[in-house]
Amino acid sequence: MAWLQEDPSGNYHISFRFGGRKFKRSLRTSKVKEANSRLERLEENIRLVEAGRIDLSADTDIPTFLLSDGKLNGKPVVTSLLTLQELFDNFFANLPNGNLDESTLNGMHIHKRHLIQAFGPRFAVQKLTLTHLQDYVSKRSKQPGIRGRKVGANTINKEIVTFQSAWKWAAQRGTLEGKFPRAGLRLPKTTEMPSFQTWEEIESQIEHGNLSKEKQADLWDCLFLSLGQVTEVLTYVQQAAQHPFIYPMFVLAAHTGARRSELLRSQISDFDGETVVIHERKRVRGKHSTRRVPLSSTCQEVMLEWLRNHPGGQNTFCLGSVVRSKKSRTRPEPITRDEASDHFRRTLKGSKWDKIRGWHCFRHSFCSNCALKGIDQRIIDSFVGHTTESMSRRYRHLFPSSQRDAIQLAFG
Repeated sequence: MAWLQEDPSGNYHISFRFGGRKFKRSLRTSKVKEANSRLERLEENIRLVEAGRIDLSADTDIPTFLLSDGKLNGKPVVTSLLTLQELFDNFFANLPNGNLDESTLNGMHIHKRHLIQAFGPRFAVQKLTLTHLQDYVSKRSKQPGIRGRKVGANTINKEIVTFQSAWKWAAQRGTLEGKFPRAGLRLPKTTEMPSFQTWEEIESQIEHGNLSKEKQADLWDCLFLSLGQVTEVLTYVQQAAQHPFIYPMFVLAAHTGARRSELLRSQISDFDGETVVIHERKRVRGKHSTRRVPLSSTCQEVMLEWLRNHPGGQNTFCLGSVVRSKKSRTRPEPITRDEASDHFRRTLKGSKWDKIRGWHCFRHSFCSNCALKGIDQRIIDSFVGHTTESMSRRYRHLFPSSQRDAIQLAFG
């Protein structure tokens, strides 16, 4: 335990307890920032001594030793500290195969890159303080993000969580001491995601709102297609698809609300004719969970036809033999995440449907159309694996009859 006090002259002195004794030393400075920095270093050095990372001999002048970062007579005795680069290298190298979803792992590597750019690869992680983290949040929140905005609180929080995960892993193995110093960290305010909207609602806002391209892109991210539009786009895809797997993949996404990653993990054995087992990675922490979703009659017919002519292998969606200038396949291989996104864009490019920004639009549409049909939200959540209130809230406004019934029940 250590604390600062200001004497009548305006200078600061520091007091602390160590080994059952109380010590007090003048810092010979009137600058509060410098005094707080010395206080943080002292507290860190005490932790290092208690962890055995600094050797403290019996005849050592304890206050001088701790306030000089363990240097006596100009000779440092602090052992080598773990650097930020070493922390992340060791953390990622020791992650068990399949422990994290591919998209989650890719995101964590991006977080690592931003953290190393800010702190430097040789930053001694054990010296990390709340002040360091708060400075990182402040600077990061002023940097440019996507679509002309600044980096948001959700992104910054995910980066801090990645840092915290690596810290906890190292602490469990004895290469770091103490808790990750996050308590009291202040983040910018978050902005709630807008509700899902129809094509017509979005076009109306764009027509009358004089919106920037960035704002328009935000709106199209919230698009959900009506049942008629889903049928239209699937009919277009059936005619425009360049590979046999594309149309059934679109249909399964539109009729089950499965995520892109879940479509790519799908196996032929997951289908029993009337339902599909969807393999999850994020709903249950630390487990590979599943959910079973019934198939519509259209989806049953399309998937049966596709599986009847499947090129081979265990994965539901794959490419057969392909020869191109950039990539060749001599045997069936599963579709990758980047390939799925690329084929999505290529298939819709140049059509009225190219405003659909990705596979997630079909997930939005599935949830929203189920809500419009009055299906209980708990059933919808079981279909798509929702676990957060914020996501459910984005399509809850589409329960108009249920909401009217609730008002009538309350007020007659």
